[in-house]
Order: sequence, then C-alpha cells, then structure tokens
Amino acid sequence: MDVIEALILGLVQGFTEYLPVSSSGHLAIGAALFGVEGEENLAFTIVVHVATVLSTLVILWKEVAWLLKGACRCQMNDEMRYLINILVSMIPIGIVGVFFKDQVEAIFGSGLMVVGCCLLLTAALLAFSYYAKPRPKDKITPGAAFVIGLAQACAVMPGLSRSGSTIATGLLLGIDKARLAQFSFLMVIPPILGEALLDTLKMMKGEAIAGDIPMLSLAVGFVAAFVAGCVACRWMINLVKRGKLIGFAIYCAIVGVLALVFA
Repeated sequence: MDVIEALILGLVQGFTEYLPVSSSGHLAIGAALFGVEGEENLAFTIVVHVATVLSTLVILWKEVAWLLKGACRCQMNDEMRYLINILVSMIPIGIVGVFFKDQVEAIFGSGLMVVGCCLLLTAALLAFSYYAKPRPKDKITPGAAFVIGLAQACAVMPGLSRSGSTIATGLLLGIDKARLAQFSFLMVIPPILGEALLDTLKMMKGEAIAGDIPMLSLAVGFVAAFVAGCVACRWMINLVKRGKLIGFAIYCAIVGVLALVFA
C-alpha cells in the first residue's frame, strides 16, 4: 500500500464511519478498486479505526468528561444511567464478537454482492425512518438502548451502515434527535477499541497477518482518518438534529446498485 492509497482509504474510513453510508462497505469497494487484501492489511485497519475513535473523543470531549466525572462519584446519577445504557447497548455486539466473529469475517471476503445488497438495505432503513412519525420519547431507556445495540450488531455486515442503522432505529423509537446523535457516537467507542485491542493481540501472537505496510503509509492513513472523522462526526451530529438524512438514503441506493452491477 503506497501513501496515496493510504490517504484515500484513510479519508474514506474517517468520513464514512460517521456518515450513514457504511465505512465497511466503502472500504471493501476501495480495497477492490486498489486490489488490497484485507487480511494482509490488518494493521492499517486497526490504525484507521483507532483514529476515528480518537476523533469522537475530540469532538465529544465535554460529554466524555461529564460521564467520567459522574462515574467517579460512585452513585446512581444521570451520568451512571447513561453509562448503563451504553453498556446495555454493547451486549448484542459483544455476543456477535464472541460467538460469530469467524462467520462475520468470512462474509467480508464474499465480494461486492453482499456489500451492494446491504447498502440498499441501509438506503431503505434511512428512507423509512425519514418518513415515519413515531411517538416522541423524552429519554433513552435501557430497553431502547438494547434495541439500538441490536441495530449496531446487525451493522457488522459490510455495507450496512452502523451509524445509519443505530440512528434510524433510534428515530423509529421516537428518541430526541440531539440525544440520539450523541448516544450513537458514544456507544461505538468501546466496541471499536475492544476490536482493535483483540486484533492487535492476534497480530502479536502471530494469529493474523500485519502486512508489509510502510510506516509512512500507516501514519498518513491515521492522520487522514482522524481529520476526516472529526469533520464527519461534527457534521453528522448537526444533520441528525435537523433530520436531513434522506440524501444519504439516495446515495446508498445509487452506490448499492453500482456495487451489484460490478460485483
């Protein structure tokens, strides 16, 4: 992987991690265009995912600090209830990661056909949530957090957007848009960091291939993903607050059809 490819893939990861268009689907398309093998570039995948998590921490540092301060008080307060909701939302993705990781990784190598179908599913989900008018709710409950977590677990499929699935599910549940955008981005931090840690341990044990990627390419990919992630995260929060996601549904439908055509 040269520097230009690392720059492009880093930008793709950073932007699409938060925009409801599927980062995994776009990375799969990008890898197919560049002829990049996913297993041989596990190190690059880890680097860009960590970069996007750090961009979330930078953009939402006030919310993260608020949660940490509340947790340090060791009492049941609003911060602890919020953290409990995040933990509840992690249950489905945790089950998938522990019991179905090999099956999910096999799907990622199945070509653009799956990516195209899942992008069309993302488009349908975004469109449905745009036109639906559910009864509004004042807060995120543990039950709602679990349902949103189920959507996140389903989004391990390449082409099914994580942010699109969680945000659309939250909108269908009637959750306030501002609260939903914040929760959707905070809930992804532990799973991504956990997955990066597990993949790093696999590389250290020799169970996975790190790939022969120059350090400069890794650095360029990291910076590109971090900067793009900061821009996309802030932009997406504002878009969710205004409820303007139908454009992304149209985009996913177009890219999904193209992926199927060239599969």
